[in-house]
Amino acid sequence: MNDDLLAEARAWLADDPDPATRSELESVVAAAKSGDSAAIDDLRDRFSGLLEFGTAGLRGALGAGPARMNRVVVIRAAAGLAAYLQESLGKPDVTVVIGYDARHNSDVFARDTAAVFVAAGGRAMILPHTLPTPVLAFMIRHLGADAGVMVTASHNPPQDNGYKVYLGDGSQIVAPADAQISAAISRFPRAADVPLADDGWETLSDEVVDDYLDAVVQVVRPDGPRDITIVHTALHGVGSAVFRAAFERAGFPAPESVADQAEPDPAFPTVAFPNPEEPGAIDHALALAARTGADLVIANDPDADRCAVAVPRATGWEMLRGDEVGALLGAYLLERGVAPGGVFANSIVSSRLLAAMAAGAGVPHAETLTGFKWISRVPGLAYGYEEALGYCVDPAAVRDKDGISAALLIAEFAATRKAAGSSLDGVLAELAATYGTHATDSFSVRVNDLSIIGTIMARLRANPPGSVAGQEVSRIDDLAEGSAGLPPTEGLRYFLADDTRIIVRPSGTEPKLKVYLETIDADPSLARERLAAVRADFETLTAP
Repeated sequence: MNDDLLAEARAWLADDPDPATRSELESVVAAAKSGDSAAIDDLRDRFSGLLEFGTAGLRGALGAGPARMNRVVVIRAAAGLAAYLQESLGKPDVTVVIGYDARHNSDVFARDTAAVFVAAGGRAMILPHTLPTPVLAFMIRHLGADAGVMVTASHNPPQDNGYKVYLGDGSQIVAPADAQISAAISRFPRAADVPLADDGWETLSDEVVDDYLDAVVQVVRPDGPRDITIVHTALHGVGSAVFRAAFERAGFPAPESVADQAEPDPAFPTVAFPNPEEPGAIDHALALAARTGADLVIANDPDADRCAVAVPRATGWEMLRGDEVGALLGAYLLERGVAPGGVFANSIVSSRLLAAMAAGAGVPHAETLTGFKWISRVPGLAYGYEEALGYCVDPAAVRDKDGISAALLIAEFAATRKAAGSSLDGVLAELAATYGTHATDSFSVRVNDLSIIGTIMARLRANPPGSVAGQEVSRIDDLAEGSAGLPPTEGLRYFLADDTRIIVRPSGTEPKLKVYLETIDADPSLARERLAAVRADFETLTAP
């Protein structure tokens, strides 16, 4: 084993305040020193570099070492964030509000953040217990804080945790703030040198939840129909209590919860991957809906900022695609009326249907880079969504995706259509008849070595396809070069002669390359047939 690597590990052990991760690292070092090749590889991976602080904040596997999520990394990140805020705002008494989910060590990381801010001369307010991310996003502006921190890994695997940062406008950070915070973090190379207060932060009361609920129920009409039966799953996350309280306060019948997924559990024992988009994740909810004859299934991801919807069809229960839910919410908001100056928006990887709907209604539309950090910054935003189950239906309250408010609005729309003898599927058919079938699909190329993603992207740039599924490639946009409308981002966008669109980009939060596909045709069968052919070709083109 390399002596430099061993020295790095020893330095880390001397700096780590957590006995659990110290013990973990000591075991790995002992095994590595004995010649265990797996332990040597593990040690190299843990010290392969510092977990990068970017526009998604921090996210990674829990464990000892600079390339993992742990107390050392979090304390240094909090110190850098506090310094950045103090310098950029020109005052020492900056205020941060902190939320956390039920993942392993989330509460510990939240307290460490509060201790750093108080010791630095700032003010820290911690939410009273585990709560959804949208509650934290709401409280930033509601309390007039300078920033917010949410300790969550959202829908990542159980072994992960994360650290999401918002600024005082309630939006997630974007460049150059991410680089500036990262530079500030580098000024604190040792956690042991960062002062930590023993107390002095404020633990907020449950009134914050009431304040959020009072705001969120305003998205539905007080006199709207409420005859709808709903099955809900929180996927072992922190959404159940707030979801049920929101529906009760809005006057809906109590949702039927999937009992074995209703309570927070950081092990996520009933799902292979706690993301509603993953195959099998909401099977328990679909089975319960089939048994009870429910009208609708709604699933939140573990921190409840995303919302999945499933409907009964002739072939059985099916989950709607994120683009379908995005179009449905847009249709309902257009039906209810958009205030003058209100803008609809979605990310570049989402369907072009919302833009067509907005144009048809005379409502301005904007296209942004992927992520709510961009969508939330659209001037005049009235509604924004992205295909990965994220919806912002009330930007005045939560300037981020919110799986609770989106659930309320889709439930009211379903109840409205039910009262009229129709359904959400009926709305989708009406939209297809008006604007053409916008068939969308996506797939991911998961990798263990991140360099593989760079290799695939380089290959696509060096040898661009001339045709896909029998259609000529009419245009290729290298998104890394930016444009008048979009800042630079890593990715490629292809348009085919038949107006099919393909986008290839690395994920911002997981080790995978994502490919997004959309075909448009008046004939639904032809649209889906072409979509399948395009997918088959691009699965070959992006194979490692």
